[in-house]
Amino acid sequence: DLSGHWNDADSRMVAEEMVKEALSGPWLETYARANKRRPVVVVGTLTNRSHEHINVQTFINDLQRELTNSGKVTFVAGKGEREEVREERREQAANALESTQKAPGKEIGADYLLRGTISTIQDEADGTKAIFYQVDLEMVDLSNNVKSWFGQKKIKKVVERKRVVF
Repeated sequence: DLSGHWNDADSRMVAEEMVKEALSGPWLETYARANKRRPVVVVGTLTNRSHEHINVQTFINDLQRELTNSGKVTFVAGKGEREEVREERREQAANALESTQKAPGKEIGADYLLRGTISTIQDEADGTKAIFYQVDLEMVDLSNNVKSWFGQKKIKKVVERKRVVF
């Protein structure tokens, strides 16, 4: 890591660790036991409150991949993706063979919304720069707004700048 900035490896590692932690929380077992099925999860807003430009969609994609591949939750498309799929159904209704059309009104509603923030704190002294990244995620029960799980991951990056003396 040359720059000390958030990168693809950070995104992947944080997503893997946080999803693993989330899926080991009691909310998952409690839900599955009470409802006799896996919970349905959707990723909501992930806010970048850091000092730098972070493409949060990359991190969201990493979270989605980990959640889907876990097999422990059913994962549904987010808000923007749903609009694209709905438009495709409208196109099918107008243009596709009736026997192959997919009818509207059969979407699965999410049980939980995963949302969060990425924040940073910077410190610098004597040519050494430290950046502290903090990712906070929460799983919100959509039936009652109860925050069923909180997760936090911190990364510290230190970059030493060589000082040039003339």
